[in-house]
Parts: sequence; C-alpha cells; structure tokens
Amino acid sequence: MGRILSLLACAMVLSPALVAGAYVVAPDATTAAVTSATTVVTGTATSMTSTAAKTNSTTSTRTSDNAWTKTGVAAPATTTTSATTASVTTTGNGAPSGTHFNLNIIGVPKDKTAAMTNDGHRIFVQLNGGEAATSLNGKLASQLVKTNKIFLQPAPVGESFQVLDANATDANGALFQLPADVSTSWTVWGRALGQPGGKSSTTTCATTAGLDGVLGTADDEIICSLATLNMDRTKGKQSFVNVSADLLFITLTVDPTTNLALATCLSVTTTTVMNVPLFNGCLQNFFWNYDNQGLKLLQLRFYPNPGNPTAT
Repeated sequence: MGRILSLLACAMVLSPALVAGAYVVAPDATTAAVTSATTVVTGTATSMTSTAAKTNSTTSTRTSDNAWTKTGVAAPATTTTSATTASVTTTGNGAPSGTHFNLNIIGVPKDKTAAMTNDGHRIFVQLNGGEAATSLNGKLASQLVKTNKIFLQPAPVGESFQVLDANATDANGALFQLPADVSTSWTVWGRALGQPGGKSSTTTCATTAGLDGVLGTADDEIICSLATLNMDRTKGKQSFVNVSADLLFITLTVDPTTNLALATCLSVTTTTVMNVPLFNGCLQNFFWNYDNQGLKLLQLRFYPNPGNPTAT
C-alpha cells in the first residue's frame, strides 16, 4: 500500500494539469494557422466572455465620429473582455507572455465574395494588391478606393477587439473594432509568416479637414502616417517585434500654415512632428492601408499594457 501511495504522489507532481491553478500554454501559430486563430490565454488567469446577439438587421451604421458608414453588415456580437496586464517576460518567439488578442491578416490570390461579418480573428486581403500610402496623402476621402483597407472603429463601452467585417478584398474594405484607449493601454506585436519571399507595407491613415477647415465635410482629405510597418517574410524562424508605433499611432508633421484646423485642435503653434493616437478627435475615419506584395500571413498580437510609452 505504501508503494501505491508513493506512485500516486509522483504522478501528481509530473502532471501539472492535475494541480489547482495550472494552465495550458497554447502553441505558436504557424502557416497552418492561416485558416483559424484563437484568443490565447497564457501565464495569467483571465475572464473572456462572448455573448452572441442575434439580429435580423442587414445594416450596421458606425455612429462614432471616427467611423466610416458601411451598409450590408450585420450587427456585431457583443464581446466583453477582462484581461490582466501583459508580463514583460518574453516567449521563445519574441512576444510577451500573457493574455492577448490574435489577429491574422491573410493574403489570398482570389477575392472573397461571401459575407464575412463577425469573423473571429482573421481579415482577408489581396495577396498582391493595395496601393502605396504616399499616393493617398491629400486625396479626397470620397475618392478613396477601399480595397485592401482595414477600417478601424473604437469599441463601445463594455466591448473590446472584434472583427466586424473580415473581407478587405471587396469594394467596401474590412472593419476592425479596437478598444477606444488602445494606443495608451495596449501594445501590438507582429511577425510575417507563410511562404518566404512575401512582404507587406501597412500604414495608419485617417481624414483631416480640407480647404474649408471643417472636419467632417465633403472636402475632407486623407492623411497618412510618416511611419510605415514593412514586414518581410525571410527564411528561417520569424520572431515577433513591437509594432505599436506604426499601427496604433499616426506620425504627422503638423504645420499651422498648411493645416490650421488640425494644428489648432492639437494645440500646435509651430511646425511639429507628433504621434497622434488612434481615435483622437482631431482626425476621423482611421484605417490601415495594406499594400501587399505576396505576404500570405501577417500575425498580430495585442497585449494589455497600461502606460504605453509611445503615446504623445
């Protein structure tokens, strides 16, 4: 009997899943993760609650000041997320350890046609498509070609990250919801996956007041960040890098002589280079311009991190 008790004790020590409070660390996503992604909980217990709200509506209008109006989109499910601060400890793939939200941006050779609302953790873009952000600066917002654009919307109170429209290959672009304070309370990490040789350029853009100096009118113009996230799928192991400065902020040269309305709103009196966070009220219609040259998968991870030092 003593020998049996001893063997049972050893089994409990060797099997952490039997120990109260133990957790399972999910494996890193690889190319096989192109078709599915999950919210991963590692290292810290957290409550993740999703409530699907059924609706017969076929139209979802973005009511935020920083929102594009888009029809033909079903009303989103309600998602409530409670997450703890990400640990500064990094994993073997270069990313922090801890609770995070996964987003896979997947390049496809053929445009999607199916409705893709509330599509979990993925957004589809053209494998070879999009345009250089430098070609957008100064263009009227009404003239924007929305293919390979991922429009960004602040989450309502009580909600968090959610893909509202996963199809960026059509004429309406994709729609991704983020916490309203994402630039100051979260960090985002990215890596390029898929077949080596592909690359992409992602630039954060928005709209600013046009010649009339009034934001939200017909002559509003597109303004894109001076910083662009360039991801290149090289051979070998791909590690995550912190891409918060490129995706959660717009780096702008604010000049009162050329854009008085924006300078006044940002309290700038002399030409200044600034990092303007997402959903800042001085700009509208935030989006990521995705210029893809064969990258099959850009994997992004969002980690809670109050006090992001990148904020202006």
